[in-house]
Amino acid sequence: MLLKLLALGGLGYAGYRYYEKNRVDRNGVAFADGEPEGPFRNAGSEATTSHEPMSATDEALDETYPASDATAKY
Repeated sequence: MLLKLLALGGLGYAGYRYYEKNRVDRNGVAFADGEPEGPFRNAGSEATTSHEPMSATDEALDETYPASDATAKY
């Protein structure tokens, strides 16, 4: 029984790793080539893969993203 659970867990982990490796950003706003690694990218349309111009509202929201989060409570 324990061996079956370990095998099932290993198979699930391998499937998860395969999924994460081959995951595709479907919304078209992924990082452009040359952008730094990490959870954030530079602001502006030149930092996206599409390089399509943004509306004034979208660009303003994109530029203020980290600052628009709630403040830290020290």
